[in-house]
Amino acid sequence: MLAPVVGAAVTILGSGSAGNCALLETPQVCLLIDAGLSGRQIAQRLAGIGRTLDDVDAVLLTHEHHDHTQGLPVLCRRHRIPVFASRPTVEYLQEKDMAHVPMAGLWKVFQTGQTFELGDVAIETFPVPHDAQDPVGFLLRHDNFSVGVLTDLGHITRLIVERLKRAQVLLLETNHDVRMLQDDLRRPWSLKQRILSRFGHLSNEAAAEAAAQLVHDGLHHIFLSHLSRDCNRPELARAAVAGALDKLGARHVSIHVASQDAPSPTLALGVPRAEQVQPSPCMAA
Repeated sequence: MLAPVVGAAVTILGSGSAGNCALLETPQVCLLIDAGLSGRQIAQRLAGIGRTLDDVDAVLLTHEHHDHTQGLPVLCRRHRIPVFASRPTVEYLQEKDMAHVPMAGLWKVFQTGQTFELGDVAIETFPVPHDAQDPVGFLLRHDNFSVGVLTDLGHITRLIVERLKRAQVLLLETNHDVRMLQDDLRRPWSLKQRILSRFGHLSNEAAAEAAAQLVHDGLHHIFLSHLSRDCNRPELARAAVAGALDKLGARHVSIHVASQDAPSPTLALGVPRAEQVQPSPCMAA
């Protein structure tokens, strides 16, 4: 049974080119943001922080790409977890990966730009520029706290800045180092062009510029996410974003680098800042 949560808590279960999944918990709901790890991996990583798939009330999808939806068949077929997504995303998945999964009553369709509520969480949706059917970002609001989700996008827009200027916690894509991507011998030039395009992925430098536009006095934590295993390094991503914030004197922001291989430390909201980040049992093991 889900242990009581005071305030809200965020755990990045895994983030990188091979799969992305995060957990938001409040006293009333337990939400997965994307399900890009395998069903088994999601279950194992939840178990590592004392949770199970039976605790999960819903999945929120940013878009349909495999590294954000890989675990959906297991979550929906075995655990009947509802999935909230935009209509173009749902229609694509119904024809592809989820075509043989019984989904009656599980699809929950929202219109991009809509705000809806799940328990004590208000979920604001907004469009982001990425090469998917209808990719979205989220601002998840609970009491006086809000979490911004900004992964898989080629550039930051004025609308994104407007929507996320209130976030206390930000999940921000730092996908690649431009030089490492350009020098990579395994990726064809066409793929590199796609990644570097305005509908591709944020580089470390682009993410740093985004962080500089989004920082405000109330932003306390940034999780650098969706790092390429081949074309980035945690220290490069951290240095780029930290450097941009330092130039603005924004030293109140804690920077965390999400891992592909293990959950991040759980970030508790609604408690004194010194007590917010708690190492996850899986990382300590």
